[in-house]
Amino acid sequence: MPEPRRTAITLPDLGSARVVFSLWHVRIGDSVAEGDRVAEVLIPGATFDVPAPATGRLVETFVLPNDPLSPGAALGTVREE
Repeated sequence: MPEPRRTAITLPDLGSARVVFSLWHVRIGDSVAEGDRVAEVLIPGATFDVPAPATGRLVETFVLPNDPLSPGAALGTVREE
């Protein structure tokens, strides 16, 4: 039986040079549906919700609050179910 597919949660290009990770809306092991908000990042003057890229479970996180981020940065991983 093949391993379940893993999909990276990545930061889209928000058009700002300054992006800071704020918080996770879910915990490792939580189920998520594609499009659910899973994390929040801050840009000057605004917040942005990061959606789940796939349906499954959050299995890894790579960032903590106040970590600076660049477009395309991997925030975590969803194991598809």
